[in-house]
This record gives sequence, C-alpha cells and structure tokens, in this order.
Amino acid sequence: MREYELMYIARPNLEPEQYEALQERVTTLIARGGGETTGVDVWGKRRLGYPIKHETDGHYVVLTFKGGEELVRELDRVLSITDEFIRFKTFRIDHRK
Repeated sequence: MREYELMYIARPNLEPEQYEALQERVTTLIARGGGETTGVDVWGKRRLGYPIKHETDGHYVVLTFKGGEELVRELDRVLSITDEFIRFKTFRIDHRK
C-alpha cells in the first residue's frame, strides 16, 4: 500500500454536522476500499484564491491515508459527483530523499 494525501474544499454554507458527515463519508470510502486513514487536518473556512463554482470561501480538509490505486480512482469518482465538494486533489507521498 502506498501513502496518499487528499485535500478537499467543501462548500462554505454547510452546517457543522454536514462537514463531519462529509469527512465520515470519505473515511468510510477509504476503509471500504481496503485503505487506512492515518491523519486528518481540518483547516476550516478560508478565502479561495479565486472564485470556484461561484464560491469565494471554502472549508478545507487535508486527509492522509494508505491504499492502492483502485481506491484512489474510486475516491476521485465519488468526490467528483458529490455536489458538496468544490475541489479536491490526491497526491502520492514519496518518502525517498
């Protein structure tokens, strides 16, 4: 299994319970896909560098996990069709120096 970092930006007008539900949904997808969540860093609401989907603010979350390429593809598929996410990006963490 490789280590990945997922950063996503959710719409700013959601309730706190909805942010927790989104985070739980992502961690559940990772667990169901055979992965393991290793860390969650919630940055909270921040101003975007430019408007995205008519939004000027967003709720930022950085999540690290271990998993395979199939899991990453499934996360990309689900997050891209979920309206609450404005943007997301998955990076593979390379520990070589």
